Amino acid sequence: MRKVLFLLTLLPFGLAAQTDSTQIANIFEEVLTQGACHDDLRVLCKDIGARLSGSPEADRAIEWGFEVLSSLQPDTVFLQDILVPHWTRGNTEKARLKTGNESRDLHICALGGSVGSQGEIEAEVIMVKELSELAELGREQVEGKIVFYNRALNPVLINTGAAYGGAFDQRSQGAAEAAKYGAVGTLVRSLTHALDTLPHTGAMNYEAGVDSIPAAAISTVDANYLSASLRENPKLRIAMELDCERHPDRMQANVIAELRGSEFPEQYIVVGGHLDSWDIGEGAHDDGAGIVQSIQVLRTFQNLGIRPKHSLRVVLFINEENGNRGGIGYAAAVKEGGEEHVAALESDSGGFSPRGFSMEGDDAQAAMVRAWSSLFEPYNIHLFRRGWSGVDIRPLKNGTVLLMGLVPDNQRYFDYHHSKNDVYESVHKRELELGAAAMASMIYLLDKHL
Repeated sequence: MRKVLFLLTLLPFGLAAQTDSTQIANIFEEVLTQGACHDDLRVLCKDIGARLSGSPEADRAIEWGFEVLSSLQPDTVFLQDILVPHWTRGNTEKARLKTGNESRDLHICALGGSVGSQGEIEAEVIMVKELSELAELGREQVEGKIVFYNRALNPVLINTGAAYGGAFDQRSQGAAEAAKYGAVGTLVRSLTHALDTLPHTGAMNYEAGVDSIPAAAISTVDANYLSASLRENPKLRIAMELDCERHPDRMQANVIAELRGSEFPEQYIVVGGHLDSWDIGEGAHDDGAGIVQSIQVLRTFQNLGIRPKHSLRVVLFINEENGNRGGIGYAAAVKEGGEEHVAALESDSGGFSPRGFSMEGDDAQAAMVRAWSSLFEPYNIHLFRRGWSGVDIRPLKNGTVLLMGLVPDNQRYFDYHHSKNDVYESVHKRELELGAAAMASMIYLLDKHL
């Protein structure tokens, strides 16, 4: 009798697992044979291009996102107004290393949010690897100089995102810290493992009550050259000029499409990425890939006739790169409206082959997701780990909502990240589609089992 009861207990689970396996196979077949996310990416990158918050290109991307989502005929598509920062790079980004009567041009680009130099500045260079070294050097050795931050990404860390996080502070806080000791500018080694002459930009911050000084990234090739040159001659000088400019904030928007839930319409599941990108390159991996994959989730549900039990929202967030106001604004509206969100999934790690998912949730939620691991084995998806979910959805964290991030193979991501390399041609069609199919499968499982 006990054996019969045990088998009867397992039977519904076995049937459910088979149903899920069949539906996931249908999802992968649909995306890999009929998916349009690679075509969507081409339009976003080639017809619109770089789309920094506040720019006319970001306006066009918002219009494009609204049109594409509307064409899929969800229950509703709407814009959520978000006030975003507006910064322009300008046309001048120059740096020359002076060695006696000779000089060498350096490859630099302004960091996002930097002030301009108001003409050319020239000063001696002082090299550090940690922000804490500035306090050790003191104002006497830093004042009037350009601080060169030369801490490379840790090559030992297999998770390149962790390596990036370990070097991020010199870019985000470096100018403010250097200014406290009287520096007149900063150069920051590009946050990439790649050895190239393409500087990688990114957001930086100033502090109230501290002078704002110009800040730029320097390519890894030139960082190595500058480092070696300074060891031979610590009195080298650099002439630097930036004409970037900060402008008043502008109103832009998150783009949101919704499929109304058939059983729990007042409970929401979100899938999304960020629509803005940096103003160099085309924002293909960061985060055009996440945008078109999220749109493909909706397209797949519609094409396969999957009606979610919970209300499903596709959110194209604005302003992740230099403020996260889209993510913060969405979460604020959720709280103000008293909406209940049960899960959110973000793609913002590039369009490479999917390896799994990261999770921010409680033990029961993590156990639930890991129980689905066998369903993903046929697709070489095997990582189901606790960890970071994503910048845009993180403001939703409240102790109950399950937050997840798609985890692609990230070894080459920072070769492209925030650089001119981040173009449509760098995204492989099949890898992009596999990521979209993995996301649609996870959304299907979350909707069915939560």
